[in-house]
Amino acid sequence: MDESAFYRTDELDEVVARMAREAQALIRDPARLTVVGILRRGAPLADRLCAHLHEAWGAARIARFDLDIKRYGDDLALLHPETRLRERADAAVPELAGRTVLLVDDVLYEGHSLLRALRWLAARGAAEIRSAVLVDRRCARLPLKADVAGLVLEVAPLQIVDVHVPPYEPHFGIHIRRREKDHVQES
Repeated sequence: MDESAFYRTDELDEVVARMAREAQALIRDPARLTVVGILRRGAPLADRLCAHLHEAWGAARIARFDLDIKRYGDDLALLHPETRLRERADAAVPELAGRTVLLVDDVLYEGHSLLRALRWLAARGAAEIRSAVLVDRRCARLPLKADVAGLVLEVAPLQIVDVHVPPYEPHFGIHIRRREKDHVQES
């Protein structure tokens, strides 16, 4: 167990279970559900939510795929002036027309990744799009909010909400760390 974490595995497992119950209440037809994870850490969180939803509904299989979206580095340094969505050649995009999509990410920061994903999913005909984030920082600069937020953490601008999720890190946890002033974005 990671004792340095602000939230640890046991606590976050309960948060994800609650998120799944909240998502389940929003989804009218589980047979029409596709769960989409935003790479990197949104993908294993989507898998965790799917496991809970599968158990609750007894569904044989929940459609799943991931989107590769990037704007910021893990230290919140701006990597791309426009939010980049890259379609992976090795992964076929399932048919989304008429389906309900549950979009999953680790942290809702300014909202750029979520907006880019929503546009992409809507352009492919998704009938309904719901969003779930493990952490909502409540500092989105766009008029977006998550339908399901596991935790709301209002942290200072120089702090980073660092979500650790296996397989990318050994332990599931949330760490709050301070970033360097030279990486702070100007408004």
